[in-house]
Amino acid sequence: MNESEVSYQLGLPTDQLHAAAELYDAAFGQKFAVAVPDYGERLALLQTSFVPDFAICALHNNQLVGLAGFHTDKGSLTSGMDVKTLFSTLGFFAGVRAAAIFSLYERKPAPGELLMDGIAVHPDLRGRGVGGRLLNEVIDYAAAQGYSGVRLDVIDTNPRAKQ
Repeated sequence: MNESEVSYQLGLPTDQLHAAAELYDAAFGQKFAVAVPDYGERLALLQTSFVPDFAICALHNNQLVGLAGFHTDKGSLTSGMDVKTLFSTLGFFAGVRAAAIFSLYERKPAPGELLMDGIAVHPDLRGRGVGGRLLNEVIDYAAAQGYSGVRLDVIDTNPRAKQ
């Protein structure tokens, strides 16, 4: 398969929430595992926490192969991961622990800025332009919505994203 066979759309289809949780965990699981060590609980939390309107998706044959989440002043892909969801998914004590850890990761967009919530691409398609195209789609979306800039923060342990 080549990149031209991939379609891009605003919004995460609800029938792809589980696939999105798996993609997101593959990309960011090490960071999330500090707060939620159990893989099954992390997937359940991600799947129930995603706000589909704050993503651009890459699809091939109606299957999710890439995801770019973003954060605006109106919300974010992961804005459903609030204290109530943490408590209902993880229980009180694990929810408090996860909330405290996630608060350390919290970032807010500056006024007029769209903040990236991360890009995740299926391992079989990495290096084929899907991530770059997702980033360009987010940039185009931000411009069309009147945002003055797009910010992507990259952690030191992710050399591919830094590139």
